[in-house]
Amino acid sequence: MTAHYTVHGNVAVITLDNPPVNGLGMVSRRAITDGLQQAQADSDIKAIVITGAGKAFSGGADIKEFGTDKAMVEPNLRSVILAVENCSKPVVAAIHSVCMGGGLELALGCHYRIAAPGCSVALPEVKLGLLPGAGGTQRLPRALGVEPALNMIVSGELVKSEMLAMLPGQKLFDKMSASAESLASEALALAQDVADARPLPLVRNLPCKHPQGDAYFQFARNMVKGMAKHFPAPLKCVDAVQAATQKSFDDGVLLERELFVNLMLSPESRALRHLFMAERAASKIADVPAGTPLRDVKSVAVIGAGTMGGGIAMNFLNAGLPVKLLEMKQDALDRGIATIRKNYEAQIKKGKLKQDKYEQRMSLLSTTLSYADLSAADMVIEAVFEELGVKEKVFKELDRVMKPGAILATNTSTLDVNTIASFTQRPQDVVGLHFFSPANVMKLLEVVRADKTAKDVMATVMAIAKKIRKTAVVSGVCDGFIGNRMIEQYGRQAGFLLDEGCTPAQVDKAVEKFGFAMGPFRMSDLAGNDISWAIRKRRYSEKPDMKYSKTADLLCEQGRFGQKTGAGWYDYVAGKRDAIPNADVVAMVTAHRQSLGITPRKISDEEIVQRLVFSLVNEAAHILEEGIAAKASDIDIAYVFGYGFPAHRGGPMLYADQVGLFNVVQSMQRFALNPLDDADFWQPAPLLVRLVAEGKTFN
Repeated sequence: MTAHYTVHGNVAVITLDNPPVNGLGMVSRRAITDGLQQAQADSDIKAIVITGAGKAFSGGADIKEFGTDKAMVEPNLRSVILAVENCSKPVVAAIHSVCMGGGLELALGCHYRIAAPGCSVALPEVKLGLLPGAGGTQRLPRALGVEPALNMIVSGELVKSEMLAMLPGQKLFDKMSASAESLASEALALAQDVADARPLPLVRNLPCKHPQGDAYFQFARNMVKGMAKHFPAPLKCVDAVQAATQKSFDDGVLLERELFVNLMLSPESRALRHLFMAERAASKIADVPAGTPLRDVKSVAVIGAGTMGGGIAMNFLNAGLPVKLLEMKQDALDRGIATIRKNYEAQIKKGKLKQDKYEQRMSLLSTTLSYADLSAADMVIEAVFEELGVKEKVFKELDRVMKPGAILATNTSTLDVNTIASFTQRPQDVVGLHFFSPANVMKLLEVVRADKTAKDVMATVMAIAKKIRKTAVVSGVCDGFIGNRMIEQYGRQAGFLLDEGCTPAQVDKAVEKFGFAMGPFRMSDLAGNDISWAIRKRRYSEKPDMKYSKTADLLCEQGRFGQKTGAGWYDYVAGKRDAIPNADVVAMVTAHRQSLGITPRKISDEEIVQRLVFSLVNEAAHILEEGIAAKASDIDIAYVFGYGFPAHRGGPMLYADQVGLFNVVQSMQRFALNPLDDADFWQPAPLLVRLVAEGKTFN
């Protein structure tokens, strides 16, 4: 059962019970309407309360039904809400904890609403490329006021119930309960108080106007247009809310429905819904059961107080976990602490952090110059120089001093975690936690599972990732893991494009127009060109037959390492990140091309994008074939959250599916004919060939 029907005196209570958030799936919708019919047929029942069990009133639509026919099986949500509105007896929504999406739309259909303090209220559909489709764009402006309702609908952000209750003239809540604990008894009392009220109040009958009318909505459109970029849903939300002020309720609902259906069919919504499901799927590991006991992690140690180590430490301080930061020299520690303070103080200036929270977080941070002082930590993360010999010294020392059962994590971005684990007598406790720079900002965390990493370690670090608000993707052990192994091929293609006739700015602009946060050359300048140079030097000895453009090496030989030196593929002004094209760099590219005897050709933006994106796809197909990644959707998550792949395209694998894998393979075979490219690389991965033959997709 996903809902329970109980009777308290002359009040019937319908309690949604569909963990974790009481989603309004098909069975739950039927249970609500069955409960309403039962209550109306019982002459002893005078009023009805709808509430939710556990930790939510309702989080809205059942995510398992998203994009399927089940969501529309009668009674669909609109029909449920209509049944509530038409109920002959008063219906009271007792709202607590979480009231989102369809859950809020259901509450708006009730005759009365009582809310507990601390309840998170939202219409977050815009985050899935949609708008509320069960009357939310028409009822919320009537209940809350046009401007606050539009803000909630366009942003999709959570607002606390007590904040909404303070809005002047709001009709969203008829009453606030004294506490969450007293909500049930106060809801029953309210139901008894209104048992004889007639006519029953309906939100749909409330007036809905804005004093500035069209001028306000044009202003709203201009604001939204600047933020919406590649997503149509926010502007459609404005259209729907404006309709609430201009049309009858029924006509407004018809427009809302039309807009909802069109958005549901859009590639942007499909991409966002794919990412929504993929993010949740990424947290599940096939052979690590949900009930696996977790190791207790109450304190963390971080080795290295540089940019990465300091950023990693901030994640745990933000989550309320004590951190001990280790460096070899006091001046390095002092610089690291100063950077952490500077980062927090910048947040205070922007109004994103309060002074007391800053002080609380800093009070959790301690420092040391001695490994022995780390012995009590439950987990230690090293963020030292990316060189195996350095890692070996660190892990042998950690093996000596850390208590039994402590998790030993490496932040390596390319090195073999099995080899690092072998430096200890406890390889089962070793795991890779690859944070992305800046570590206190970037959402992605690559969790690298070595051959002997214990299942409880994996379960624990996945739970910790959630606690520090990271999206974790599990990778097996290989050079570069998922993300950096793929980005190497992307970078190689960018180099070949320079050799063949492009400038760095042309390549970057084409990719950014496609939707990437930044192109490959701007990204390399941000990360540090010396880092990829070091990897290439290693590759030259390991894989002497692999083709590379030498242009990036020539750039590094000039000391142009990127933003940190003020000069890379572009020039940079201190304190700014604007990439300024440099004529000498373009001349260097041209001279190198001439030295190779290459006649430059005009290269279209389409070819630039296809070569870069399909290089990611082909390498990813190899990664899936080898079992380094468990699911294609994990790769999409990694690239959207860690590498700036455009969210509105859903990641490289979903994009390839939408282009059509047959077309992707055809393009690869065409690129293989280019004598200046790498024909061996462009042989489609066996998995790609098999999927095309079987008419299947990655997702």
